Amino acid sequence: MNYTSHETVIVDKGAIIGSDTKIWHWVHICGGSVIGKKCSLGQNVFIGNKVIIGNNVKIQNNVSVYDNVTLKDYVFCGPSMVFTNVYNPRSAISRKDEYRDTLVNKGATLGANCTIVCGVTIGQYAFIGAGSVVTKDVQDYALVVGVPAKQIGWISEYGERLQLPLQSDTVVTSVCPITGDIYSLKYQYVKKEKI
Repeated sequence: MNYTSHETVIVDKGAIIGSDTKIWHWVHICGGSVIGKKCSLGQNVFIGNKVIIGNNVKIQNNVSVYDNVTLKDYVFCGPSMVFTNVYNPRSAISRKDEYRDTLVNKGATLGANCTIVCGVTIGQYAFIGAGSVVTKDVQDYALVVGVPAKQIGWISEYGERLQLPLQSDTVVTSVCPITGDIYSLKYQYVKKEKI
């Protein structure tokens, strides 16, 4: 065992947990899950069977990561944020064969108390504001807020707001005020320029 866990943690047989991962109080990890290296799972986290978590992922307190959710490297899940895996649940109807896949790409932030409705893809380094409800795909570097979540801007890998319009027919650039990295927008797509 190359990870650190509190004595209250339950890890079901078969779970794969990477080295240097820290697992806090009252966490339950199901046997089919795969968790990468150097992750942090806060108090009262649940990880389902069909879950893949990359390296350096931080999952704050009271988050349940249900089946069919994939979190790539460096994803941040804020306190009490919510994933779903069935679009139209009913207590009297079993829909385990209807789970929808949810993908959260590298470096994305899911703010506290936000809800990610199943079947969406969150782009790399996207930022979902606290309390937002995401019902459709979110682009790379997009800043989205509200219920339902709507894009209000763009954000750098460092987490700073970029001075870019939501779309442009010509190439427009912005500089992260902290790192100096340059980002370019064309149409409604942002990319980080290589230096």
